[in-house]
Amino acid sequence: MFQFKQARRFLAIIAVHLSILPPASNAADSLGILGAHPSWNVLEKYQETITHDEFARLINNVYCTHGFAPDLIAIDEKSARILTNRNAQKFFTLRFAQDEASREPVPRLWRLPKSLAPAKPEKPLSGLRIALDPGHLGGTWAKMEERWFQVGDSAPVEEGDLTLRVARLLAPRLRKLGAKVFFVRNSNEPITPKRPDDFKQLARRILIKNGVPQPRTDVLDPNDPEKEQTIRWQSQILFYRYSEIRRRAVLVNTKLHPDLVLCLHLNAEGWGDPNHPTLTDKNHLHLLVNGSYLKDELELDDERFEMIRRLLSRAYDEELPLADTIAGAMARETKLPPYEYPTTNSTTKVGTSGYVYARNLLATRLYRCPVVYCEPYVMNSNDAFARIQAGDYEGTRSVNGTERKSIFREYADSVVDGLVDYYSRARGSGG
Repeated sequence: MFQFKQARRFLAIIAVHLSILPPASNAADSLGILGAHPSWNVLEKYQETITHDEFARLINNVYCTHGFAPDLIAIDEKSARILTNRNAQKFFTLRFAQDEASREPVPRLWRLPKSLAPAKPEKPLSGLRIALDPGHLGGTWAKMEERWFQVGDSAPVEEGDLTLRVARLLAPRLRKLGAKVFFVRNSNEPITPKRPDDFKQLARRILIKNGVPQPRTDVLDPNDPEKEQTIRWQSQILFYRYSEIRRRAVLVNTKLHPDLVLCLHLNAEGWGDPNHPTLTDKNHLHLLVNGSYLKDELELDDERFEMIRRLLSRAYDEELPLADTIAGAMARETKLPPYEYPTTNSTTKVGTSGYVYARNLLATRLYRCPVVYCEPYVMNSNDAFARIQAGDYEGTRSVNGTERKSIFREYADSVVDGLVDYYSRARGSGG
């Protein structure tokens, strides 16, 4: 199993950049990995839906906190000029509303809480459409995903299986509270019809472009430091990290149309030798929302387009207070401290809870609605590992000498508490 050099590389995150992969499958296209040419004309429906001050606030404080090149986005008092194609030097001009009073309505498929019908106290989530996205795949794919470890003769820990178990506990709870619940994934099988072998040729081209003129076909040793330079490793990454998440986005955006996506993950710290993984005393919690794009990411035409579309939808103004509220509930329930990223190169801390970061991830960027990405527990911490091994159960049990809920139910309960708290206040209550 690939051992991560930094703990943040094993966050349950779909990363948008890899050390060996270039930012585009075809450099001339200026596209992200497996990305499609953006249709910039769809942004015409956002004309005059945002003021200059609001656009500047979101660009500077949320989405481009690491800065951006002036030739990519140029802002004046009346409009923003956005580069659509670097090779052709084409631009899209977004006209600002003069003020809030003259601002056009924001077009969106998801609904704000205040637009939902009043709910009875016992049904605070009535009418809300929630999509549950259990991270990764698990099962037979867990080792390939590098979301698997085993200590001695204990049961293997597979993140995809753990997140699916949490989702299946969450769904009936949310439905009982009135929500309409959908699964983005409800099995250990991929959503994408593609498989690693479908990406062998692309993997070869990527490696050659990155200075590996004769790439090896197979990974012969999981501990091989050069395994990233093999066709098999690259084709697997293209399958489970890019094709799978892009396919999930198609499902979310074209069929499910949720008001909210909950991405469910667990975290981990580096554990040394994958054949003899080491447990740690570190255990923590954080949540993610979309933002904090890197300068290199903004150079890609599709990512720049997706960022602008997300900004204009105002998803952030909904997902940040929601993430903060859920974070507060999870912190109270789990008693976990906030995770602190070792660097600020790819993230920006946002909100007031101390637990929420903005980061540009494939799922949070592509899902066209508010997305809250949950990262509680360190799977290979002494505490979380013991609780995972204890399995799911009702009530409490003594785990490591302390009476505790099942880790899966604690996770689900804390998310439910956060959702109820937020939507009870955001939508009000009815008779």
